Amino acid sequence: MSTNPLRLGTRRSKLAMAQSGQVADAVSQVTGRSVELVEITTYGDTSREHLAQIGGTGVFVTALRDALSRGEVDFAVHSLKDLPTGQPEGLVLAAIPQREDPRDVIVARDALKFTDLPRGARIGTGSPRRAAQLNAYARGHGLDIETVPIRGNVDTRIGYVRDGALDAVVLAAAGLNRIGRSDEITDFLSVDTVLPAPGQGALAIECAAGDADLIAALGELDDPFTRAAVTAERSLLAALEAGCSAPVGALADLLDDGQIVKEMRLRGVVGTPDGSRTVQLSTTGPVPETYDRAMALGRELAAEMLAQGAAGLMGERAQ
Repeated sequence: MSTNPLRLGTRRSKLAMAQSGQVADAVSQVTGRSVELVEITTYGDTSREHLAQIGGTGVFVTALRDALSRGEVDFAVHSLKDLPTGQPEGLVLAAIPQREDPRDVIVARDALKFTDLPRGARIGTGSPRRAAQLNAYARGHGLDIETVPIRGNVDTRIGYVRDGALDAVVLAAAGLNRIGRSDEITDFLSVDTVLPAPGQGALAIECAAGDADLIAALGELDDPFTRAAVTAERSLLAALEAGCSAPVGALADLLDDGQIVKEMRLRGVVGTPDGSRTVQLSTTGPVPETYDRAMALGRELAAEMLAQGAAGLMGERAQ
């Protein structure tokens, strides 16, 4: 393999730069080569529209993949939850490192917990998935909240709380952990309350399918349990024909007996944005030992959810 620096394509946001920097350090260790970050602006970074309006699917990814395909970068790092479920020809997910905390969190005024927010509390989120589940929980527990659509980076979103425009915002625990701001979290949302986005908390390291040496080197960063879990989650999303901005939550848990991993439990949820209707199901089986088995687990749960009316809760299904 060449001794030239490897070029890592990354979005320009503070979070993307932080997580790409962490991957760069790990790749340097396994390859013995320096890694330089190549900043790439994506459509999702420049558009001011809400993600639900611009489709969500691929808006943070396409420019990075184009740079990879043109040979302008050697590999790219994505937040896995941003990746469309279809893998483009000529590119491969060489590694999915061990997952960070997949949960959603609240950053609220006065250090409040979600259930302690005042009646009529305004909660900001750009995610139909989060809005659907928060509203469903509120309906079921006698809470009075209003979910408000927002865009922007972490600073912008938390700023809405600091300046009093919102009572709270919902963010991903993984993102705040990666940029060293977990001390601003006022409440962790249990996955029993809000299921995360498929792949949330995981990173995807992508490179050209023909670069066997680089694929082998990056593969040393792969975590097989994380890969099996997110493959099942993304299979569910794909089988629902839903894009990554759809109101779909999914999480695959590894169940153990205190010592060894025994089974995988996959949970999925779809809901209307106002939380008035939801379909939430789970299935448990052996930990998938192959890609095909992980895919099958997701498809089977999606079929059960569709049989219970999930398609009608997602609005226009992504094609």
